[in-house]
Amino acid sequence: MKFLLDVHLPVTLQSFLQWNGFDAVHVKDVLNGIFSSDLEISAFADSEARILITKDKDFKNMFFLRNTPQNVLRIVMGNSSNEKLIDCFRIHLKTISDFNQDRFYGEIEQASLIFFSI
Repeated sequence: MKFLLDVHLPVTLQSFLQWNGFDAVHVKDVLNGIFSSDLEISAFADSEARILITKDKDFKNMFFLRNTPQNVLRIVMGNSSNEKLIDCFRIHLKTISDFNQDRFYGEIEQASLIFFSI
């Protein structure tokens, strides 16, 4: 499973995912880094078959209106510490890794993980 972390997410989440055996890259390390547009990020995620992890609601709208990016996992827990974010992924990591659909939108928070498969 391959992930692309959006610009506002901490590098510690990338490290956590890599430590758990996943291929994870951060937007700051590809394209135009933190200056990459949402369309560039979406196209990159699709071209690399990566799941975009983001807090940005714009990607939810793009997914449902433009059919891109192909796979989005949106964090909906608001502003929280890096530790709480990592704990959230630790809780749901098995479910995320077991979920195998060609195209989906998901929302993750501490208490729940919801997937919409298209």
